[in-house]
Amino acid sequence: MGEDFVLKLPELNYAALAPMLILLAAACVGVLVEAFVPRVARNAVQLVLGLLALVGSLVAVVLRAPHVTDANAQTAERAISIDQAGLFLQGAILVLAIVSLLLFGERTLENGGPFVAQAAITVGSDLDRKQAAKESGATEVYPLALFAVGGMMLFVTANDLLVMFVALEVFSLPLYLLCALARRKRLLSQEAALKYFLLGAYASAFFLFGLALVYGFAGAVDFRAIHASVNNSPNNVILLIAGLAMLSIGLLFKAAAAPFHVWTPDVYQGAPTAVTAFMAACTKVAAFGALARVLYVGFDGLGWEFTPVLGVIAVLTMLVGAILAVTQTDLKRLLAYSSIANAGYLLVGLLGGGKEGLGSMLFYLVAYGFLVIAAFGMLTLVRDADGEATHLSRWAGLGKRSPLFAGVFSFLLLAFAGIPLTSGFVAKFAVFGAGIAGNQTWLVLFGVLSSIILAFPYIRVVVLMWLNEPGETTPSVSIPGALTSTALMIGVLVTLVLGVWPSPLLDLTTNVSNFIR
Repeated sequence: MGEDFVLKLPELNYAALAPMLILLAAACVGVLVEAFVPRVARNAVQLVLGLLALVGSLVAVVLRAPHVTDANAQTAERAISIDQAGLFLQGAILVLAIVSLLLFGERTLENGGPFVAQAAITVGSDLDRKQAAKESGATEVYPLALFAVGGMMLFVTANDLLVMFVALEVFSLPLYLLCALARRKRLLSQEAALKYFLLGAYASAFFLFGLALVYGFAGAVDFRAIHASVNNSPNNVILLIAGLAMLSIGLLFKAAAAPFHVWTPDVYQGAPTAVTAFMAACTKVAAFGALARVLYVGFDGLGWEFTPVLGVIAVLTMLVGAILAVTQTDLKRLLAYSSIANAGYLLVGLLGGGKEGLGSMLFYLVAYGFLVIAAFGMLTLVRDADGEATHLSRWAGLGKRSPLFAGVFSFLLLAFAGIPLTSGFVAKFAVFGAGIAGNQTWLVLFGVLSSIILAFPYIRVVVLMWLNEPGETTPSVSIPGALTSTALMIGVLVTLVLGVWPSPLLDLTTNVSNFIR
């Protein structure tokens, strides 16, 4: 009859996996809510379920942190590594997702919320205009967001390239859908989603092809085996270098690093602003967390090969983001190019290496995440009959119509520019210091130059708000609802506190900045 085959399932540490399991289970429950809960109550139920799941997952991360050791960090046959760095990245994603979800749930700024009720209706038709004016927005965005966060959490703790690819798809596919669900400017939103999907598919294909080349060299896809094979394998090292290059393309695409950044301005502009804030904060953490794990766990033996190439990419990213930000006339596109430049600053910290470099990168990710969520949250408040007014010319004189709004937004823009007593200054100082300590002074020089260039568009917006007179087309500033107010308050307070008293978070990020192989 032949041999009997026994299927051996990998041993799982359920305590370590609890944060991800909570989120994925809640996302599945959210799908059931869509099917069985009446539409009038669905938004409140989904919002509460999403927030409870995120908070519960965060509590599980915090409770797990004191008990992590080198012996119990890995699970699923070493395919997942829940080490201190991974837990910190998971916690950062969860906290930023909680704040982002508050923007998802806001319903007072726009009748029905920021999301379209039925995405399948033909754009511009009578039904489309009717649902834009009256019907309550789609609530399936909540389980989609939970699936995305769960994928991000697996992405930053994957200790195996195949698991990392699965996680990449798990969090990417919901984001493609979320980008297409804007209530206003439907064609722009659908165009953004299509561009993101097509370019994301290419990036995933590069990642998968790189995975195949690495497997051809090392005979395995887990980071421990790849690390061991770097110096011991008799195979041609060209396979390994080409594989790492293609893996990096997939990861740098998600990080919005040049020249893989071309999707960013269109997607940031076309997606619902709440989704843009979610992507700008959480996806950045996921991308750089995974990139750091790949480079410093699996491929650290190739430092001399990848450091100069990534250094050139960092310089290109900083300069492209800064220079093109100067030419923008739409605030969402301006913040998109700002996000590209900030990806370059993060690469400076990453290439600085060691605990100081990785710790500065982790600090920067948290500081930038809260800052960018608050900035996009402020954009949702400036509205006219057609929705959000993001063109620069429409913001002239807003400081005289709404001094409080203009003052808060000016503070956030100055934080982006790296003015002292803000988290932006401390974050840039940390990554540039790590770059100098890691003998990457040439990157720091380009970083300072791009920071000077990038300060101009921020200052221009501040001047436009305060020194210009309001015109007939200047829109009004809406009074934020409780959810948006909470998100803005958290973002602004964190930006201020990390600028005045950054040492606790800096010490924490330095202490946890080690990945276990």
